[in-house]
Amino acid sequence: MAKISTQSRKDLFIHIGIVVSLILVFFLGFFFIYLPFTTNHGEAITVPDLRKKNLSELEEFLDSRDLRFEVDSTYVPNLPPLTVIQQYPKPGAKVKEGRKIYVTVVSLTAPLIKMPKLTDMTHRSAQMQLKSLGLEEGTISYVPDMAQNAVLRQMYKGVEILPGQPIAKGSKIDLELGEGLGSAQFELPSVIGMPLDEAKIQIVGAGLKVGQVMQVAMEEGQIPGSVVKQNPESGNKVRIGDVIDLWVIPAGVEPNAPNEDNTQP
Repeated sequence: MAKISTQSRKDLFIHIGIVVSLILVFFLGFFFIYLPFTTNHGEAITVPDLRKKNLSELEEFLDSRDLRFEVDSTYVPNLPPLTVIQQYPKPGAKVKEGRKIYVTVVSLTAPLIKMPKLTDMTHRSAQMQLKSLGLEEGTISYVPDMAQNAVLRQMYKGVEILPGQPIAKGSKIDLELGEGLGSAQFELPSVIGMPLDEAKIQIVGAGLKVGQVMQVAMEEGQIPGSVVKQNPESGNKVRIGDVIDLWVIPAGVEPNAPNEDNTQP
């Protein structure tokens, strides 16, 4: 067996260098050749884009790429059920084989929530409330009312729905709003012959205003305290908030007695 000479300091350093080099080669070979070969270290898989795919496609699709997945669900209106809408890691990310991909799909059924109270809200506030609860605004209609753009009624499929009633997320809620002093016109009702108090109630109830009330002399057949004339006259087109003037017989006026023959014999 050959002997290595270590008689000189130079020989000793050479031998130590050889030993260190062998150890270094072994170390580098273990971590950069042996481990990657046995553990697939450094082999990366590009995460595919799973969005818009159906849940039924995922298992076969990811198995072929040595990936796994875990599912969560949430409701999103107007999207097909079981459609992937989110994923993590994101498409294009590099992962090891066997990595689990977390996906969120659209649930099969919409959850039920309590219908909010939208009446007396402004249209804008009602829109924000619907959006925050996952409901949609349906048909908007206007009716004569002084509360312009205020919600007067809330309806679902043509039927008024009360606050607190259960309703599915994503449902469309129809709103009936007040038109205020808008362009909507309607026929003025007649208050002729009514007592003044009753005529005022009729006018205010129609969304109109009582203007001047003027007294006139009573004629035959008229009743004290009653309305004998109005302006505009009944049948004319008026808008919400228009002013109606009235002419009335003063209360307490005695009707004229019939003429008597005062001729003396």
